[in-house]
Amino acid sequence: MTNLTPLWVYILGTPLLWMTVTVLVYVCSLRIVGVLRSNPCANPILISTVTLIILLKMTHTSYATYFQGAQFVHFMLGPSTLAIAVPIYRNRKLLTRLFFPILVALTGGAITGSVSGLLIGVLFGLPRGLLIAIAPKSVTGGVAMAITARIGGVPSITMLLVVTAGIFGATVVTPLMNILKINDYAGRGFAVGVAAHGVGTARAYTVHPTAGLFAAVGMGLNAIASAIAIPIVLKLLL
Repeated sequence: MTNLTPLWVYILGTPLLWMTVTVLVYVCSLRIVGVLRSNPCANPILISTVTLIILLKMTHTSYATYFQGAQFVHFMLGPSTLAIAVPIYRNRKLLTRLFFPILVALTGGAITGSVSGLLIGVLFGLPRGLLIAIAPKSVTGGVAMAITARIGGVPSITMLLVVTAGIFGATVVTPLMNILKINDYAGRGFAVGVAAHGVGTARAYTVHPTAGLFAAVGMGLNAIASAIAIPIVLKLLL
């Protein structure tokens, strides 16, 4: 412990403090999920988010101060999104055989994910800026924020909605699919990947490898489709 003291003192005086805290909180959250045997309600993202909010409140730390360190974690959104291409490439022959059903499911899921949020927002009379932020809620974080920024929305609000949609989707997907008696792991995985992006995909991998693969495929394809379709949909509806 004595040898680690200088390192700890250095971390306390730099933005690395909150990056370190973020990583430690997430590791602890994974341990909690492991103890609870991957219960759908025990989501590491949800546990980490709530824990970090409590810590920030207790220490009176502003978001700007927190983000000075957490931005290093935020930076990894880009490379992690690009990494989706790896399982897609490895299973390209299987995906080619399923091209038509995947295309149909992707089209339906992408349209539902964006239009449903927009219609609810319009129904409640939300301003245009919020509607723009809502549209990419089912797209993986890095792409969703880029879409919002490009069309004049607020990326931070989009990220909040993306995380919320991901946590909700990852929590309800298993019991919902069981109730609907959908036992095909490819279909279950693809659905959660399109609707709940990275958080849902992480959950799918803990359930079954096939579900995880198709969730990654759904997340990746939905990011591409939404980046093209959402600006068009917004022009038509707003």
